[in-house]
Amino acid sequence: MTVRGYAPGRVNLIGEHTDYNDGFALPIALGVGATAEFDGAPGARVLEVSSREEDGAVAVPLSTAPGADTVPGWAAYVAGCVWALREHGVAVPGGRMTISSDVPVGAGLSSSAAIECAVLEALTAASPSPVPDRTTLARIAQRAENEYVGAPTGLLDQMSSLYGAEDTALLLDFRSLDVDPVPMRLGDDVLLAVDSRSPHRHAAGEYRARREACEAAAAELGVPALRDADDDAWRALSGDEQRRRARHVLTENRRVLEAAAALRRGDHAAFGALMNASHASMRDDFEITIPAIDAIAATAVESGAYGARMTGGGFGGTVVVLASAEAARRITAELPGIVSGAGFPEPAVTPVRPGRGAHVA
Repeated sequence: MTVRGYAPGRVNLIGEHTDYNDGFALPIALGVGATAEFDGAPGARVLEVSSREEDGAVAVPLSTAPGADTVPGWAAYVAGCVWALREHGVAVPGGRMTISSDVPVGAGLSSSAAIECAVLEALTAASPSPVPDRTTLARIAQRAENEYVGAPTGLLDQMSSLYGAEDTALLLDFRSLDVDPVPMRLGDDVLLAVDSRSPHRHAAGEYRARREACEAAAAELGVPALRDADDDAWRALSGDEQRRRARHVLTENRRVLEAAAALRRGDHAAFGALMNASHASMRDDFEITIPAIDAIAATAVESGAYGARMTGGGFGGTVVVLASAEAARRITAELPGIVSGAGFPEPAVTPVRPGRGAHVA
């Protein structure tokens, strides 16, 4: 019997690099995602994994672990889930699994977390063990990515994929792990994802460097995480770079809460202004944007958008734009040419809406 796990990618509307600082974020799940088709083989001690997007199959021993036995390449995300599930006490069945995904890789839309969550949905549905709750699954997926794959990500991507709901944004509190649904009534307005076609990379360990800077700032301020510092506490830090990194996180947390309130009352102009302020903070204080991304965001706003900001970990990827229907038509028709005319890759503009979260299909 084939079990199909599905999990979507995500767009983070606002709240970048706040998750590992115990802060807040406001993502949505997308209408595109990854599917993991699993056929169990009783007694098998290997999970044979193939991908519709990659050549060849990879044999993942159920005993795989970080270190000498780490599975390399794209299959590491699957192997990491196998290892993290077993570490959690879940009996992982062997057999065959096929992965497919329509989340653009490298666009900052969480293609890796979509694969992880789809794999977890399929394997837990086929396991005789009790199925963990969604927050526990998110932690298992994060552990797979942190400790097996070696990417120091927070919980934003996995929580977004697992808790997503149609026409709903998710106000995530990364200390309590509470998920507060926020209705997203777009009406005649449009949400656009603009793929810069500049691949999203955690360039040269820059993501890790930002995380370490935040941890150092919290330690200097004597708080468990930047979430616990006063809004202006960044002024007391000793180094300019550390002050700017902390200022981004502290002001971003405030922006997320204000944005959720604006969304609840349907004030898209106020929401857009907060998106613009978030992008400026990522550009100037956290320094995670690139010229192509900045050009897209600026062009969208100049074309009449309420707001535009980079989404994802940075150094490439996608810009999320909120605009009226008229401005969205103008942006879709004109922005790619304007940006490519400035010497950057021609971006792709796609309308998006909040979609359903991970499930067994």
